[in-house]
This record gives sequence, structure tokens and C-alpha cells, in this order.
Amino acid sequence: MNPSLIEFPEEFTTERLLIRKPLPGDGKAVYDAIQASLNELKPWMVWAHTNQSEQDVEANIRDSIAKFITREDLRLHLFNKETGEFIGSSGLHRINWDVPKFEIGYWIDTRHTGRGYITEATEAITEFAFNELNAKRVEIRCDSLNIKSRAIPEKLGFKLEGILKNNSLSVESKEPKDTCVFAKTISKST
Repeated sequence: MNPSLIEFPEEFTTERLLIRKPLPGDGKAVYDAIQASLNELKPWMVWAHTNQSEQDVEANIRDSIAKFITREDLRLHLFNKETGEFIGSSGLHRINWDVPKFEIGYWIDTRHTGRGYITEATEAITEFAFNELNAKRVEIRCDSLNIKSRAIPEKLGFKLEGILKNNSLSVESKEPKDTCVFAKTISKST
């Protein structure tokens, strides 16, 4: 089946969050969150090192909308359900529809850290992948030194399947870094 024809909800909620596909006009809120969070994002995110304007961020969002429509990548924006405030970004990436399998990525506006929002969103997105998209595997990959990012899959019961040694380069120092691979899977029926 052509992935573009796969139908599923484009938004869902948790106790505190509205999780939805990106929309035109989200650029300002995302740009403001990036600017407020640059110091925390730079050690881990390559894109945080590029000097992006608000228009660049909006263009990136519009590109992600096109990829969402074709089911190539499923970026999701996180909003406080009560206030409508942008909290962060997540989504299902590196998709293989044949399995199907997905990788969850995430970042949060620094002004909202320490409240469990990313854990709440990641749990809901994982359930969404298994229940709505028939996932057989959901991964979370992160730098082995990113303690905050590692805590999410550990708290949610993902299994650490391995650590890929010298798998990438540090964004800042260009030194080799290790990548943790966490996963949840659906058991094979026998």
C-alpha cells in the first residue's frame, strides 16, 4: 500500500497536551521556543547551530507538512492543552512502513522543562504508533551522555538494546560519540 493513503488521526490529546501535526503559521511559536532554548539544544542538536530566521523555521515547518502528507516523516507539535502554549516538538521519524517501525525524536522549550511534558508526549506517541499505525517497533536513539534524553525511554520501559560506539560526532567538539538505542516491540505471534 502507498503510505500516502494511510489514514490516521492528525491530532490527539493527553491529560495536559494537544499533540498535532504541524500547521502553516506555527513558525513563530517554534522559532521563539528555539531561541529560548539554544543553550540547552546546542550540545545535542545539529540544527541548533544554524542561524535560522523566523521565516526559515516557517519554511522548515511547511516542508514537514508536505512530508506528513506523504507519510515520509510524522513531525508532531506539542501544545499545552489548557493555555495553547507551544511546549516542544516530537514525532515519528526514520519510518519503515513495511515493518512498520518508527523512531521517536523530541526536544522541549527550555521554559517548560522539568514538568514531565516530554515523558507524557513520548508515552502517548508510542501508544499512537502501536495502536493507530500498527507499529511492530518503536525506537528512541540518543547520545549516551544526554542524561535527560536517556531518562525518557528508561522511565517508559523501553529496553536498551545496545550502545553504538563512535556512531556519530559531537555537535560541538566533533569528537566521536556513542548512541544509545532503546526500543519497544510487539512480540511475534507463534
